[in-house]
Amino acid sequence: MNKTIITCALTGVLTDPKTHPVPVTAKEMAQAAREAFDEGASVLHCHFRSQDDSQGHLPTWDPNVVEEICNEIRTEVPEMLINMSTGVIGKDISGPVACLERVRPEIAALNAGSLNYLRTKKDGTWAWKPMVFDNSVEKISAFLEKMNEYKIVPECECFDTGIVRSLALFQSVGLLKNPIHASFVMGVASGMPAKASWLPLLIDELPKGSHWQAIAIGREEVWPLHRETARLGGHLRSGLEDTFYLPNGDKARSNGPLIKELAKIARDTGREVAAPLETKTFYGITS
Repeated sequence: MNKTIITCALTGVLTDPKTHPVPVTAKEMAQAAREAFDEGASVLHCHFRSQDDSQGHLPTWDPNVVEEICNEIRTEVPEMLINMSTGVIGKDISGPVACLERVRPEIAALNAGSLNYLRTKKDGTWAWKPMVFDNSVEKISAFLEKMNEYKIVPECECFDTGIVRSLALFQSVGLLKNPIHASFVMGVASGMPAKASWLPLLIDELPKGSHWQAIAIGREEVWPLHRETARLGGHLRSGLEDTFYLPNGDKARSNGPLIKELAKIARDTGREVAAPLETKTFYGITS
């Protein structure tokens, strides 16, 4: 596919909306989706936040909240595809599964392997308590069973090279089917770096016929990575979950300017931006 699918990652997980302009409420999420759509995005990667401001809008798996937000988005931009996050720590996946069942997004993130999720501060202390983002084969299999049941396309998020290589193993035992949709998550401190030079090596490890995108997390380093992704035939994703900074170093006040820059990169590298109907066809979504 010569056309580039653009995904907007609207809000993320823990960013405080009091200090950063991330959308949280159903109306804010829908307006952010409209802005992203108008700049060329056809997919929305959605995390969902508690509507309780006293708790700092922490992540929620309340199906009622998730349904309200998704309904508002679908009313505002019915053409767009929703890609729902399913990331959860521990074995209990009942929350994400309940939301998948209630909302039936077209796509869902499938965290395809485990990672020590680490970050340090300048003073040499941990930025947060070290944690394991655990995604066992048993957990992955359970998510895939539900995604298949609900006719949801899995998007395999890969935080490290071993996880990229695992996709072929999942395919060989029948867990994943062609075409595989892979996302290289690049820029997490304890995962793959946001370096464009890594892309050819990662692409070479994908099962034949896989589709891929790069999720670039960071500041100025993300933009050369986006450009090389487009040049090598990958799809593009950005948004306030991934970065707050535009190529010129200015801070983005909303998702729209980030998506506008992605669309410009796609066109500068000789690729057109995929329209929503083309994106649906690409993912094999017929309804």
